[in-house]
This record gives sequence, C-alpha cells and structure tokens, in this order.
Amino acid sequence: MPPGETTRADLAVNPRRDQSRNLQELTAGMLSTRLILALFLVAQACDGVFTYTAVHAYGLAAEGNVLLGTWMALVGPTPALVGAKVLAASCGILLYMVGVHRGLAYLTAFYAVAAIGPWLYVIQRY
Repeated sequence: MPPGETTRADLAVNPRRDQSRNLQELTAGMLSTRLILALFLVAQACDGVFTYTAVHAYGLAAEGNVLLGTWMALVGPTPALVGAKVLAASCGILLYMVGVHRGLAYLTAFYAVAAIGPWLYVIQRY
C-alpha cells in the first residue's frame, strides 16, 4: 500500500482522518480557483484603466475593438468601458460559479497576453 493511503482499519480507528484530508484538498482547490477569478478581475480592471488612459491620450483610434470603439463614440469612453468591463467581470464570475475554472484560467491567460501585454509594450516604448 502506498504511503499516505487510508485503509478501512485506519478509518475505523480515526474516521475524521479521511474527512480532514478531503477538506484540505478541497480548500487548496478553492484557493487556486479563487486566485484565477481574482487574476481575471484584476486583468479586466487593468485593461480598462489602460484603455481609458490611451483613449484620453490618443483618441478613439487607440481602441482596437471596433464594437467597443463604436460604443465609445456613441455614449463616451467612460460609460462604454465601465459597461464592457462590468459585463466581462460578470461573465467571469458566472464561469466561476458554474465551475468552468479551466476556461476562466485560459481567458485570464489570454487577457494577459492579448489585452494587457500590448498596453505594457506601448507604455514601455513611451
């Protein structure tokens, strides 16, 4: 028997041992999924701040998303960005709540590379 594996005899003597291990595994899993959600929300906030700053500095042409740029032209940069980021954050929270944690992790990585990365590159150059 591999070390650390619980036998029926162990559970008969100490039934809480298995429950304790399951709770520790569950807690570790929850922390990692909550960290992914937190990183996703931070990525959304950073993207919103970087976009807002760029649009005020360079105009609507700084926004690469045509749909968001159109909304910025219609209602203004602040309401359009707040609406877009609240929608994105809500979708991320929904993914977290229904248990699509791997998809949320992929979206977080995608945002880091495709949304925040280019802004950091632009900021570094100027």
